[in-house]
Amino acid sequence: MKFCLSTLALIICTLISVSPASADELRPAYVEFTQQSESDWHLLWKASERSRLGRSGEVILPGNCTQIGETEKRFAATNIITTRSIKCTGSIAGEIVGLKGLELSTTDALVRIAPIGEETQTLRLTPKASVATIAQKDAIANVAWTYTVIGIEHIILGFDHLLFVLALVLLLKGGWLVAKTVTAFTIAHSITLIGSTLGYMSLPSQPVEAIIALSIIFLAVEIVKAQRDHDTHGPRLSERFPWIVAFLFGLLHGFGFAGALAEIGLPQDDIPMALLTFNLGVEIGQLLIVAIAFALLALIRRFQQPWLQPTKTATSYAIGIIATYWFIERMIA
Repeated sequence: MKFCLSTLALIICTLISVSPASADELRPAYVEFTQQSESDWHLLWKASERSRLGRSGEVILPGNCTQIGETEKRFAATNIITTRSIKCTGSIAGEIVGLKGLELSTTDALVRIAPIGEETQTLRLTPKASVATIAQKDAIANVAWTYTVIGIEHIILGFDHLLFVLALVLLLKGGWLVAKTVTAFTIAHSITLIGSTLGYMSLPSQPVEAIIALSIIFLAVEIVKAQRDHDTHGPRLSERFPWIVAFLFGLLHGFGFAGALAEIGLPQDDIPMALLTFNLGVEIGQLLIVAIAFALLALIRRFQQPWLQPTKTATSYAIGIIATYWFIERMIA
C-alpha cells in the first residue's frame, strides 16, 4: 500500500508540474528539405517558441550543402518557423542531416526529405541520435514505422489522453468490456482526426483542450459515484453503456490528436499511410496503458485485497484533481 501511495504521489506531482512550457518541450520539431531544382533546395524547420530547441536549436545541413541568402523567421501560433534557401552540389543521398541542440532537449524531431523525381524520405531524430544519414531511397515502411512510434509516444506522453484511458480501466470491470470501450474510443477519435487533418471539419483548439480535461473530470466523478452507489442504485449509465461515453468523448479527443499531428507535420505524399500508422500507434499505446493498469490492479487484488477499493478511490481523486487543474489552466489560457 505504501508503494502504491508513493507511486500515486509521484504521478500527481509529475503531471501537475507539466506546465504549458514544459509540455511544449515534448512536441516534436519538424525539418523539411524540398528540392526546387538540380542544385537548389528549400529548408523549413519548425519548433515551439517556448522550447529550448526553438530558441537555440540549429539545423545541421548535409555536407555538400550551403546556405544562400538570408534566413527568414516568422511566428505561427506557438511555433517559430525558419526558412532558408540551400544550394547543394550533387545528390544529398548518403549525407548527414540533423539538429544541433536536440541532444539537450526532451523531444524528438522529424526530418522530411523531398527530392525531385524520387520517393519522399522521413527520418526520426532523438536526443540520443540527433543526426541521421539520408538514405538512397525510402520505402513506405519508413513512414509507417516513424508515425507508429509517434502515435505510441503521443498517447503515453500526452498525459490527458493517458488519464482518460486509465479512468476507463478504473471505471469498468472485465477486460472484454474495457477492450470494447477503448475500441469505441479509437474509432471515434480516428473519425475526427482524419476529418480534421484532411480539412473536412475543425474546432478551435483551446475549447477542445478544455473539454478534453472536462471529460477526464467526468470519468473521475463517475468512478467515485459508481463505487459509492453501486449496491443501492445498481450500475450507472456510464457502466452500462461505456462505449457510448467513450465514443462521444473520443470525437473530441480526435480533434486534440489532429492538433498535435498538425504541429508535427505530415508527409504530403504519404498522408494516408501516416494517418493510418499514427492511429495504429495510438491504439498500441492505449493497449499498453490498459495492460499495465490491469497488471497493477491484479497485483493489489492478490497481495493487498483490502486496499483495492481505497487505491481505486485515491487514484480517481488524483485523476480528478489533475484534470481540474488542467481545465482551469486551459480556460484561463
